[in-house]
Amino acid sequence: MDAGDPISYLVLEEGTPVLSSEGRQIGTVGHVLADEDADVFDGLVLDVGGGHRFADAALVASIHERAVILTVDSSGAEGLPDPEPNPASLDAGPGDTVPDDARDKLKRAWDWISGNY
Repeated sequence: MDAGDPISYLVLEEGTPVLSSEGRQIGTVGHVLADEDADVFDGLVLDVGGGHRFADAALVASIHERAVILTVDSSGAEGLPDPEPNPASLDAGPGDTVPDDARDKLKRAWDWISGNY
């Protein structure tokens, strides 16, 4: 199969064939996992024979116009894990990370150092 020219994950389309390292089609691109704002490619969710598998970015050798090529062979591709939901993000501020009594002591120390007492 002619994979075509290399492309960015940003323009990779769902349904693009995914090939093992020896060139055997193991599925198609189901979804690209990325943080486009940070320009970080996380990997691919593959559609494989009625199910889904996850290929981490480290397992993606190259992305082309008409195919994605993985670093694993066909038998290795069969062992790819099922995709899992993203872990919840944690949003913490200073009030969540410093106990109240320590925060008060730090504020008093800062006020004393800066002359705001």
